[in-house]
Amino acid sequence: MKQYVKEFFGDIHVRIMSVLVLIGIIFIARSFGEWATWLAIVIGMAGYAFAEYLIHRFIFHMKPPKSTLMLKFIKRIHYDHHVDPRNLKLLFLPVWYSLPNIVIISLLAFFVIQNVILTVAFAVGISTFLLYYEWTHYIAHKEYVPKTSWGKRMKKIHLWHHYKNENYWYGVTSPTFDKVFGTYKDHQAVPKSETARDLEKRA
Repeated sequence: MKQYVKEFFGDIHVRIMSVLVLIGIIFIARSFGEWATWLAIVIGMAGYAFAEYLIHRFIFHMKPPKSTLMLKFIKRIHYDHHVDPRNLKLLFLPVWYSLPNIVIISLLAFFVIQNVILTVAFAVGISTFLLYYEWTHYIAHKEYVPKTSWGKRMKKIHLWHHYKNENYWYGVTSPTFDKVFGTYKDHQAVPKSETARDLEKRA
């Protein structure tokens, strides 16, 4: 396990997000006695869990765009990961993508709640769940066998997405939203896709 933890935190994007989460926790530490702080964190985590599904399904798996710039973006952010799922350079979400999104959604939250502490707590929730997503995703593509039944299940489900059919099993941390929106199927009943390893070839 040590080698995997070392490799995981050896990624620059993971390290940057981890430092930002730590800074955020220190900033809101004095308000840990307030239920509103914990609620904001939980809402941030739940929001990321839902966004994880939506973004993966509708943005990362969009049909190949005609714009050269957009195609270059989507290839880096996800298409190329399907081509080479074990490539660490393509496995983690880059900070230049994640951080602006977190900042934008947090600013929108601030305009609604008008509270700096709760806004930072919300951002901490988002960022913490992002790191959980990255770890789950990382383990899914490594030789390591998870110790828990949940971990083994999520690893198996994600590998179906990559090697069986890319049109199902979008949830990396949970199959909840796949079940809600009809993209969770018995893998034996799903046909093998010819484009699971090359999303750019889809019609």
